[in-house]
Amino acid sequence: MTRRYALLVALSLVALAAGYLLTSAKRPVAVGKVTTEAALTHDTSARLAPSDEDDNAAEGAEEQARGGGAPSEAPKNAEGAKVEQATMGTKPAAALLASFDGLGVGFEGPQGTATVRNPSDNSLAVGPDHVVQIVNSRMAIFSKKGSKFDTTGSVLYGPVATNTVFKGFGGNCEERQSGDAVVRYDQLADRWLFVLPLFSRGPVRPDQIETSRVGDPAQVMVIGRPNQPGAAMPLFVPPPPPPTPPAAPGAPGQPPARGAGAPPAGQGRRGQPEGPQGQYSMCYAVSTSSDPMGSYYRYEFLRPLFPDYPRPAIWPDGYYTPTSTGDNRISETVATQKHACVADRAKMLKGEPASEQCVIIENVNFLNNSDIDGKALPPAGAPNVMIAGGGRQLDDIYQDSVVMAWNFHVDWAHPENTKVSEAVKIPVAPYHYLCNGQLTNCVPQPGTDRRLDAQGDKIMQRLVYRRIGNRESIVAVHSVNTEAAGGGVRWYEFRIDSKRNVTLYQQGTYAPEGNYRWMASASMDKEGNIGIGYSYGGPQIFPGQRFAARLANDPKGQLTLKETVLVEGEGVQTTTVRWEDYTSLAMDPSDDCTFWYVGDYIKKDAATYSTKIGAFRVAGCR
Repeated sequence: MTRRYALLVALSLVALAAGYLLTSAKRPVAVGKVTTEAALTHDTSARLAPSDEDDNAAEGAEEQARGGGAPSEAPKNAEGAKVEQATMGTKPAAALLASFDGLGVGFEGPQGTATVRNPSDNSLAVGPDHVVQIVNSRMAIFSKKGSKFDTTGSVLYGPVATNTVFKGFGGNCEERQSGDAVVRYDQLADRWLFVLPLFSRGPVRPDQIETSRVGDPAQVMVIGRPNQPGAAMPLFVPPPPPPTPPAAPGAPGQPPARGAGAPPAGQGRRGQPEGPQGQYSMCYAVSTSSDPMGSYYRYEFLRPLFPDYPRPAIWPDGYYTPTSTGDNRISETVATQKHACVADRAKMLKGEPASEQCVIIENVNFLNNSDIDGKALPPAGAPNVMIAGGGRQLDDIYQDSVVMAWNFHVDWAHPENTKVSEAVKIPVAPYHYLCNGQLTNCVPQPGTDRRLDAQGDKIMQRLVYRRIGNRESIVAVHSVNTEAAGGGVRWYEFRIDSKRNVTLYQQGTYAPEGNYRWMASASMDKEGNIGIGYSYGGPQIFPGQRFAARLANDPKGQLTLKETVLVEGEGVQTTTVRWEDYTSLAMDPSDDCTFWYVGDYIKKDAATYSTKIGAFRVAGCR
């Protein structure tokens, strides 16, 4: 994620606070009708090249924290305490099969080095022969040992700017870039998927559509480029770029801060001047093979709403990509606004003209769509399950005892029939956002007053769907306060019944020893074993990365394996409160058993972060 909670508007909101806080807790969830966005353009890419222009150059600017300097506080909730796991599992730890440094301090590849932005916005995907990593607005491709390479972790490509994927495509996707770029591997088709949001507006276009509202009829969103996607183009391989100093925050030509929220008086939405405005974009690149260094079809869809925090998910009928309009209030009655969107996967895989459909949902937390792991499909025509955490930080609601779920059904032939169901509240053990949510001075570090952000207000990516036989499971994680006044990973396994109802199967809060475990990402292997990677730190422990797991038939709610240490931190981060914003755990399609995880750590005396990529396997999965 790039900037959140742009506090410059805070003073203008104070006068409204007294009126809306009295009613905000009862504010209903509002679901709008679908809008459909035809791709502006699409084509197939040439081989990737870096961009000289970085719309995200101000990414590393320091942001004030909302929550002051207070650490976690014990919730003192007996029901929530019942699901806390206060001791580590005793079974042998998952094997660490491979580990290597990814993008960050000290990284060098065929295209030289890169200045990494904070937060890292880690995204990781794994294919048959490659590992692909994105850190904010830079990407790299690594070897994976197997039939094609003798070793794991050799840098084959990068670092390059993420919009290099759109070299030769033209328009906004080639010319601009932002943070929050995401990579996925579509195991169902053996293809790579890159998704890049653009946080600055393009030029005004006569065919752009107005922002829809809750209850509006379905719309077709405008395609970005004429005749897209065009022919598939091979990945551009650039020479090492000359070193360039990072742009100063706020330099001319930089985009507005992401998620700026409600504007000051006299300005339009997102703080833009009144009058006609161009629109944002969501850029998709779909490979033509399992080789990430091969060719790509490219698409651009105009987004009338600010496309923050995309979390792409693969489903048979589409690439689902929800976004957030911003994290400051939209209005007195609308605290949050989310854009639940889906792109036509079947046509994009064929390199045909495609469209994107969207629906607005208000007054809910960050959305995650279920993302398939493995090749076992859901029942034909099954809607995608979308989930969000409860509570709402903007209304000072930091705790809840439910998780929200929706069924999202898309109809490509008749967009007016695309539906998002009413939200269902799934009862879970009570939880309190770790340190009251995002952009808070939360996790302590040794020898410094600087604390790290926890992003405790949201379900983290990915929301993993796994079918084993006739059993359909969804795995989700978020960060919560613990009874030991530390941070814990709350994890869930939900089950889907034959009527597509989502219910809780098991839950736990992993919190041994009273330190902080946070910013997690989880998945489930083909045997039903659950693995979770997360940051680990505390007052006497430099922030690093660990992994814990459970076997499919172990007692419910317990991570029964000992922790595996991916990397121990060697220093502290003092330049900013932002830490990662999210991490990624991906399954290896070669065996459907190996968990691949990436997270940040600080090297000794380093000014900013490095990343460590690791592969884990639970005994018995083969």
